[in-house]
Amino acid sequence: MSHTAPTIELLTSPGCHLCEAARADLDQVVEPLGLTWTEVDVTLDPELLRRFAEEIPVVMIEGVPRDFWRVDRPRITRILTGLLEGRDPEA
Repeated sequence: MSHTAPTIELLTSPGCHLCEAARADLDQVVEPLGLTWTEVDVTLDPELLRRFAEEIPVVMIEGVPRDFWRVDRPRITRILTGLLEGRDPEA
């Protein structure tokens, strides 16, 4: 049974040297699954900036921070596949 596509966000900031690689890695994960993601500039949101300024880039899935600094492609794939199949993504 297919479930609603999870919300995937990549938190970034201007001048982030790790963000370009994170964008490419996230594309490699979501495209085969037929998913999309949204980029969020933390400098435009004081609360996000306060919480994540030192961890950028951050992969958020369903509002939960799942990776920071680098995208662990196998882990993110496992989490997203679990969500799509209605399973606990950390199982």
